[in-house]
Amino acid sequence: MIITVIVVCEIAFWVAIISGLALRYLARMPRAGLLVLALVPLIDLVLLIATAVNLRAGESATVAHSLAAFYLGFSIAYGHRLIRWADIRFAHRYADGPRPEKPHGAAYARLCWADVGRTALAVAIASGITWLLAAWIANPARTAALETTYRWSGLILAIEIAWAVSYTLWPRKPQVAYDGSPSAR
Repeated sequence: MIITVIVVCEIAFWVAIISGLALRYLARMPRAGLLVLALVPLIDLVLLIATAVNLRAGESATVAHSLAAFYLGFSIAYGHRLIRWADIRFAHRYADGPRPEKPHGAAYARLCWADVGRTALAVAIASGITWLLAAWIANPARTAALETTYRWSGLILAIEIAWAVSYTLWPRKPQVAYDGSPSAR
């Protein structure tokens, strides 16, 4: 059941973002678009409540419950950035906004290190939610599967750090257009 809730929440997340941006740029209703975009955190709340209720009702924890914790953590840590990323592209495509920048060099490395901070926040939130769920259920036999959250958190953060280190040591070069000039893409 929890997998279904995660899938529905993920679909609702993208529907809210696309609908909000469509209202903002296509329908020229920026306030209505902002209102719809403001619903995104409520989708996360629905997932958190569904996960907690599912476990409290006697369901034994599975990897899906850990996945729900990760979904929430990453949605909270990366949600604003993701919406901003989509907003810039939507504005460019449908409202004559500027072309999105493709950072390179030190600017891209700084973005990678900012992502390390976001990922650290995301895995901390996921681990915290997992710990709270396990403490609330207070039955180690039923919540043992949640322990995978901590291992995955460490691995995900290590990969993010390795990514940032690699682009710090070997910066991304600007893309070159076919005519030899630097490309804006």
